[in-house]
Amino acid sequence: MQGLRGLAWLLALQSAGELLARALHLPFPGPVVGMVLLLIALRWPLVREPVAQCADFLLAHLSLLFIPVGVGVMTHLALLSQYGGRMLLVLVLSTWIGLAVTALVLYHLSPADDKDAASDV
Repeated sequence: MQGLRGLAWLLALQSAGELLARALHLPFPGPVVGMVLLLIALRWPLVREPVAQCADFLLAHLSLLFIPVGVGVMTHLALLSQYGGRMLLVLVLSTWIGLAVTALVLYHLSPADDKDAASDV
């Protein structure tokens, strides 16, 4: 019963985020606003405990959520064989670029004494 209450909280906060995003014409998608609302709401045990039980259930059955993706890949296997190499290249390059940008941002935002210690090594 707690898990269903947690699912109800998740759906209610996502719906509230969707309503806020549309009503206020925010540049963010509704589910993102709902996640921010969830982050705020998780401070209270009334929300945190049921959501934790729902999250545990969803994580225990996470593999079931990959079935639609697997079916989609199997359905479009011809496209994957045609563009698979390009897609792999784009995924690898975008991952490396994301890691490099993150490292540079962290390097430039870190205090100066940390930079001196890193250059000594």
